[in-house]
Amino acid sequence: MPRIANASLILTVLNEATALPAFFESVQAQTVLPADIVVVDGGSVDGTARMFAEWELPSGVEVTVVVSNGANISKGRNIAFSSAKHERVLVTDAGTSLSPKWAEQMLEGFERVGSPAVICGFFEPVGEALTERTIAFTVTPRVEEIDGQTFLPSSRSLATTRQAWQDAGGYPEWLDYCEDLLFDLELKRLGKQFEFVPEARVTWSARPTLAAFMKQYFRYARGDGKASLWAKRHVARYAAYAVGLVVLGFCFVQPLLLILLAAGGFLYLRKFWRRLWRGREEFGSGFAAGIALVPVVVVAGDLAKMAGYPAGLLWKRKHRASAHQ
Repeated sequence: MPRIANASLILTVLNEATALPAFFESVQAQTVLPADIVVVDGGSVDGTARMFAEWELPSGVEVTVVVSNGANISKGRNIAFSSAKHERVLVTDAGTSLSPKWAEQMLEGFERVGSPAVICGFFEPVGEALTERTIAFTVTPRVEEIDGQTFLPSSRSLATTRQAWQDAGGYPEWLDYCEDLLFDLELKRLGKQFEFVPEARVTWSARPTLAAFMKQYFRYARGDGKASLWAKRHVARYAAYAVGLVVLGFCFVQPLLLILLAAGGFLYLRKFWRRLWRGREEFGSGFAAGIALVPVVVVAGDLAKMAGYPAGLLWKRKHRASAHQ
């Protein structure tokens, strides 16, 4: 039997019925279970809320389901935090599977650094179809790429305290994407201590098609623009592609420039290919095809970001102007 800890687990959901069996199994396999699980449903129509309400867990674990139709993920998390019964709060998503010691290892982080603190878990890619798996393995950094001192955790694998959440003013409900990064940055600004626990992992799946992936990355970049995040990164991306297009244009008069263009492309893609190579055992079948798909995934993501970022800036400008009217 798992040990029951004085902690809460919170998550927001929207039409997650197909993912829930794997999530339920991973929670039930935990070595330590939180005494309190709070689920905020944003208005599912596939029976998600009912599945949580009927979920049977060991004695001593209470599940609360709050339906808040239309709530975005920030509002949902804020509702969940405010409903949590314990000071220590674990945060994840229903589309994940938790490693068996995830809750135990996250809670042990509090023992090392005290409270209020931010415990940063990690995540690893999975996927059934080749395209889905390639996207996930391409865009997910490996743990050896992470600097624990600067890492900003996704809220699919996070633990903090109600006090820290209150101090930060909660998740920004005006922001539809990248809300967890803005929450992290505010906690950093407030001087909260971050503890990286790379062995506490959850899985995540990418979008199943390139079109869905591009839509997601457009929204991520639009969120960056709305929140004024990573401006230098976006400018560098525009500059890299502009230089590449200029060199490509001159290739018609100087074919040797194709070598320079190919070398630049290889250097740009190298870290993504390296990720797949290092994760080849976990990637499984279709690895060679996945390697070939990497440039398509990277360019598709970049194009989506380059379209999304100015859309976010325009949104910000429009809403700033409206606020002054």
